[in-house]
Amino acid sequence: MCRWAAYRGEPLYLEELVSSPAHSLIEQSHCATRAKTATNGDGFGIAWYGDRPEPGRYRDILPAWSDCNLKSLARQIRSPLFLAHVRAATHGATRRDNCHPFVQGHWSFMHNGQISGFERIRRHMEGMLSDALFEARNGTTDSELLFLLALQFGLDTDPFQAMEKAIATVEDLSLEKSGEALVRFTAAYSNGRELYAVRYATDHKPPTLYAAPMGGKTGYCLVSEPLNDEVDTWVEIPDGSAVVVGADGLQATLFRPKALSEAA
Repeated sequence: MCRWAAYRGEPLYLEELVSSPAHSLIEQSHCATRAKTATNGDGFGIAWYGDRPEPGRYRDILPAWSDCNLKSLARQIRSPLFLAHVRAATHGATRRDNCHPFVQGHWSFMHNGQISGFERIRRHMEGMLSDALFEARNGTTDSELLFLLALQFGLDTDPFQAMEKAIATVEDLSLEKSGEALVRFTAAYSNGRELYAVRYATDHKPPTLYAAPMGGKTGYCLVSEPLNDEVDTWVEIPDGSAVVVGADGLQATLFRPKALSEAA
């Protein structure tokens, strides 16, 4: 399982999530406490928004704790909205194209979780993509393909409904090809204005997700694990939830993918 942190609020330096806290994301890369695997050393990445619609991005296959460039960048880059991720690979080799966050246009996306039996449905998922989105696929992970599928289903128009449809499609394909569906999905994604996050699993055992206010009156940090021991600060986001952090702060709603047969 991977670990990630995301932020939207008043501009702050990336190091305030990535490297400075007692339990920073770099610390979690080799000593995670709320994941099945304590070490997340199969690469890392950061995506941040500045003066342009498209995010900047830096990724590498080195473990986050061993890359001095990451600490240097985090100390210098100041942003009102950014995503950071350390990877423990479940699908896809350890290569830069498989490191999160994934970026397409003004969207950025990162994921913690898995699609059971992904190899049995991968080709069918790819077949649902437009030519442009299929050609945009650079890596081999289930995470990137799920992101592209959500874009195909209208992420720009309705960020939660598109993700619900993508997850429902994966569940339908899994049931069709193997007779069972297991999706564990905790993800963050952004269009450069709002920060979205989802926590969901078909077996009600999704990877963890916490939120805490940070960076002004409406700013929030979303993380896989709390960045410090201030337990009263961090609120666990329940299974089956979607949250958005925008100009009005954090708002939550239910996340309930429906099988396409039920939605018809």
